[in-house]
Amino acid sequence: MTITRHATARWEGDLKSGQGRLDTPQSGLLAATRYGFNSRFGEERGTNPEELIAAAHAGCFAMALSAKLTEAGHPPTRLEARADVELSMDGGPHIARIRLKVAGEVPGLDAARFRSIAEDAKANCPVSRALAAVPIELEASLA
Repeated sequence: MTITRHATARWEGDLKSGQGRLDTPQSGLLAATRYGFNSRFGEERGTNPEELIAAAHAGCFAMALSAKLTEAGHPPTRLEARADVELSMDGGPHIARIRLKVAGEVPGLDAARFRSIAEDAKANCPVSRALAAVPIELEASLA
């Protein structure tokens, strides 16, 4: 079975003064969501590719970790995941590193086992695998 999701991007103008919009027509959650040079490299309101990658990675990782914990007999009560995507300008713009942080409430599980299962989820969630060319660090703790 294959599942396909899609998004669209429209860009008008040059890099610095132009602007774009992102749409996710299947869900409708991103509808003409604004992005541009200053929302990516500055502080202007709007989204950017790195923020969207971070959201996708945090969401995918949390779901993968929940599945792995449940398979190990310790379904989580709660997981709070965060992904920080670092855009480096050294040698031209590139994603230099991703830091995943997760705090979990998992009854009956010790910190070492939680960390081990979180490492497995990090290595095997679909988004981590797609981003394998980028160093991915993990900080995992029990709440």
